[in-house]
Amino acid sequence: MNSRSLLRSPVSRRLLRPVADLIDQRIDRRVRSAVREAAPHRLTCDVLLGADGRGLSRVLAEGPLERLRAEVAALSGDRAAATRNVTTAYRLLIALESLGVGRIAGGTMNICGKLATVPLLDPPNDEILEIGTLYGMFSTGLVRMLERDGRSPGLTIVDPFAGVQLQPGTTVRPDPTGTPVDEHAVRTNLALAGRAGAEARIRRGYSEDPETRAAVSDRAYGVIVVDGDHSAKGVRQDLQWAEEIAAPGGIVVLDDYGDPSWPGIKEALDDHLGDGTRFTYLGRAAHSAFLRAS
Repeated sequence: MNSRSLLRSPVSRRLLRPVADLIDQRIDRRVRSAVREAAPHRLTCDVLLGADGRGLSRVLAEGPLERLRAEVAALSGDRAAATRNVTTAYRLLIALESLGVGRIAGGTMNICGKLATVPLLDPPNDEILEIGTLYGMFSTGLVRMLERDGRSPGLTIVDPFAGVQLQPGTTVRPDPTGTPVDEHAVRTNLALAGRAGAEARIRRGYSEDPETRAAVSDRAYGVIVVDGDHSAKGVRQDLQWAEEIAAPGGIVVLDDYGDPSWPGIKEALDDHLGDGTRFTYLGRAAHSAFLRAS
């Protein structure tokens, strides 16, 4: 009888059963121990990065992260720089939401994509205009990302500061963080950006208001972030204004482009690019479109 047949015989199985049971018990104890040891780490991760406190999880998944790195690399032409900036942007996002008040609007990949890409596209000057800011935390992060490249950003923000986040067709309700959407919260967060944040210009009003536009159209902007009214009409108006105030070579970031929750954004940009325009479509990263002005 060969060894394989011996191990399969009823007698051998009866004799070896205590050994097999002992091995199973040891494996079971090791598994239970590993689970117990992992539980506090999982809890810590959930508390730091989970949805509680901001309404949206910041836990990473390998697939979306790798896809974002590839998208930023395609926009910038530099894979190593894209990987570095996406990592830096994620760390910055977690730090800002830990130290600031409120939150940054949007999914984790969406936010990191914008923060990572803008510096790599080498804007022609350091003037930034953000249309729609919520708590000012994204602008704070963008200032810091540009400063990491040795730049000296000057920030202008336009927002109605209505106390809550406003979007046509959505239900008005308090923010999940519990923090009112107002200028005080924005100033608190901008302080995290140091001097550039403290010196930021904030104009309260809607971007389509002539008075609001006149107040901040005193310069050509190297970066314009369009993240206000998400309706097709509102986006068209903001893009038309951006045509007038973008510096030659300026970068326009259109947030939530291609997001099925906001079909009006893609509709508006597609229509705009079909008309006479200064803008060239560079590509997209995690539901943000990037344009360059001629």
